[in-house]
Amino acid sequence: MEEIKEDDAILPVGNLSQAALQVQRGVTRMLGRQNIACLQEVSLPNKRRADLVAMLPKGELWIIEIKSGLPDFQADRKWHFYLDFCDRFFFAIDADFPRDHLPDNTGIILADAYDADVIANSPHHPLAAARRHAMTRRLARIGAFRAMRQADPRPRNAIFTGR
Repeated sequence: MEEIKEDDAILPVGNLSQAALQVQRGVTRMLGRQNIACLQEVSLPNKRRADLVAMLPKGELWIIEIKSGLPDFQADRKWHFYLDFCDRFFFAIDADFPRDHLPDNTGIILADAYDADVIANSPHHPLAAARRHAMTRRLARIGAFRAMRQADPRPRNAIFTGR
């Protein structure tokens, strides 16, 4: 698996299933229409990787974990580790996912390849100011490095590629 270094965080690239990619696209489209910026596959300070991290216009942070099906959810024991890095946490699922298996204390986003809708809001657990500041800086740097890489995918120096 290819790895990309951004702000001292190694990010795996391209490890979502086709079903999960469709859910991701629908969620990303919905967030964009609501003026919510998001980044995909964000490495967190605790070395976990969030599928999507969204930033609302006033700075609220959401982490959205994409689940392609019940086996994917049942195999996931790491989602609890994301809660310390967001104000709200959501699972993004497709229409076939059995919702009764999801925890009550999380939000639910129902999505397909074209759109998404928040069907259960997440409880709000505000981040401490220092954690919010660190996460906001981290997201800004990751976004900037990705834009730099897109503008020049084969740079002559290795400053922003990690190679």
